[in-house]
Amino acid sequence: MAEGMSEDSGKAQEIDLAAASRRSVLMLGAVAASTVVTVRPALAQTAGSVLNCQIPVPTPQSGGSYIAADGSLVAPGTPGAFPPARRPITGQEAKRLLNSGYAPAGMDAEASQAYANYIRRLQQGMSGFTCYASLQMSR
Repeated sequence: MAEGMSEDSGKAQEIDLAAASRRSVLMLGAVAASTVVTVRPALAQTAGSVLNCQIPVPTPQSGGSYIAADGSLVAPGTPGAFPPARRPITGQEAKRLLNSGYAPAGMDAEASQAYANYIRRLQQGMSGFTCYASLQMSR
């Protein structure tokens, strides 16, 4: 009988371990589900803010420079150069401009292409670079 008792207590321990294991799995599932619910809005907010960021063309530090067709900065009055954009280009406009040549409302198509080339030349430390880099990562 002593053997039967130890065998029963061994089975009871196995059942307890299996139940504990199932509870752990269920708790992990609940934690994972709440994490997904928490992270998704944050990602959506990040994507939205990327599309609403702004890129000044040219940067304020460029003080009245014009934009050549290749995107480089040139002196005002340079033949074939375009005046600075009247307003910063939003992330959403920049994304469309860079991907499909879309010209934002009120911008000449040739000027828009020069602005796109300017944006592609942005480097770290320049105004608008963070916005441009964010657009590159969101592809």
